[in-house]
Amino acid sequence: MSNIYRDVTLNQVSEQDIGKTIRVAGWVENIRDHGGVSFIDLRDMYAVMQIVIRDGKLLEGIRKEQAITVEGLIEKRDEETYNPKIPTGTIELDAKEVTVLGEVYSQLPFEVMTSKSVVHEDVRLKYRYLDLRNQKVKDNIIFRSKVISYLREKMTSMGFLELQTPILCASSPEGARDYIVPSRKFKGKFYALPQAPQQYKQLLMVSGFDKYFQIAPCFRDEDARADRSPGEFYQLDFEMSFATQEDVFAVGEEVLSSVFEKFAPEGSVVTKAPYPIISYKQAMLEFGSDKPDLRNPLRIIDVTDFFQKCTFKPFIGKTVRAIRVHADMSKGFHEKLLKFATGLGMGGLGYLEVLEDGSYKGPIDKFIPDDCKEEFRTLAGLEVGDTIFFMADKEERAAYYAGMIRNELGEKLDLIEKNAYRFCYVNDFPMFEKDPETKKIGFTHNPFSMPQGGLEALNTMDPLDILAYQYDIVCNGVELSSGAVRNHDMQIMEKAFEIAGYDKEVLKNKFGALYTAFQYGAPPHAGMAPGVDRMIMLLRNEENIREVIAFPMNGNAQDLMCGAPNEVTEQQLREVHIKVRD
Repeated sequence: MSNIYRDVTLNQVSEQDIGKTIRVAGWVENIRDHGGVSFIDLRDMYAVMQIVIRDGKLLEGIRKEQAITVEGLIEKRDEETYNPKIPTGTIELDAKEVTVLGEVYSQLPFEVMTSKSVVHEDVRLKYRYLDLRNQKVKDNIIFRSKVISYLREKMTSMGFLELQTPILCASSPEGARDYIVPSRKFKGKFYALPQAPQQYKQLLMVSGFDKYFQIAPCFRDEDARADRSPGEFYQLDFEMSFATQEDVFAVGEEVLSSVFEKFAPEGSVVTKAPYPIISYKQAMLEFGSDKPDLRNPLRIIDVTDFFQKCTFKPFIGKTVRAIRVHADMSKGFHEKLLKFATGLGMGGLGYLEVLEDGSYKGPIDKFIPDDCKEEFRTLAGLEVGDTIFFMADKEERAAYYAGMIRNELGEKLDLIEKNAYRFCYVNDFPMFEKDPETKKIGFTHNPFSMPQGGLEALNTMDPLDILAYQYDIVCNGVELSSGAVRNHDMQIMEKAFEIAGYDKEVLKNKFGALYTAFQYGAPPHAGMAPGVDRMIMLLRNEENIREVIAFPMNGNAQDLMCGAPNEVTEQQLREVHIKVRD
């Protein structure tokens, strides 16, 4: 049965069709009047084609972004009018009939093919259906579809079974803020949207499914960032039974290396397996962050002990970190870097330069005893032409400042490796942390992680010294994935939650399914969940995650296109037993 709107899509038309009468359909991208002869650039999802209008009546009422169908004869263009930028650039369609299928009744809020940087983001998001007609924006979404399709094929080929877990689930007291859904049938009770399929995928392992995955929607009531969409996101969630940390590492490396090698821009370099493994402690020391960007060659060193032997009072009793750089830096550069440092909250930015004769120049030189200067040269690996910068504060702040200065130096001195995707694992995260305000012990990350040392560690060690079998995959300074070897032992689970302030009754109430399931032969299991949105954001070199999502919320967690969040009727509220307080 023939299609009444089009015989072919525009990408299917070629020079082989010259002399044929065909019907095509799409949107009017542009109209050009050349006096007696007019041209329409017709666009569908697949390509653009030039339509020649020799009968002016056919053009009456035609305007940009109308959906139209056109019938006419395919002709060869004059050679001087070839357009090498489009696949159909050597042919055109001589229109005999033009019919409007979808009228444009209002003035367009913006030119669809205009660069996205020209149009305010809120306007783009309000009229996202128009924004998605822009080829560059549409290409991101098509690219996303191809990546997700490849991930599914890859995981299936590795023996993983795709399974779906519930969207309506129970609220949990850990992690980020839940989105809650009131129950109509059970007054005063609520469902929650899943922050991740955490408990369900663990229960699948207890159920005897050996390898599970899904492209999982996750919901967290968090504020937006450039690499985090408010409300919802997708992750490649997978879990494996009878698996160790190393087994998960091998799967993560195979999947991510293959997808980045296939989809990264041409000429890009991708880290080969095995990925570097960096402990959390080492990452915070050498990079000042648990999300190290390995494209930056600069490393942070600890010089705390050395400066306790010196007379520079601002460093005494503080954690002191340093960064050595070999580059020419003007006085203006130093001034800009100092301004950046003070903007972070630093009191200043000490430095030393190594001169031709090996001596030091800089405000801190006079505070280093002469008999210690050679020791410092060796400690810091200094050479002629080096500059070394110092950051001092309490340990956590010193690490943060050093990490930020490292990033700034890498960017401003153009040291960041180009066209590269540098992966690493960060592991050995602390199991527990102390809340700076309440001083209470709580979980650092995932409460379902296995503590290193098991029950004995929980019973005998200071909780703040216990490490967890937790790990992240980081690429170019972006956390792509988090994961863990799971705590599958009921006794270990009870003790871990007890340390974090949850008694057995809370455990049974909030995590009852897991708690009970672990009494029936739970296998050791482990997994992780690389973020799909962040993966595609990196592959497309986009700075904002909203550019790779078809219908994103804005940075204020609003759907400007459909008007969410919005008010509901009093009847709807009554049905779910909700009253809105003033």
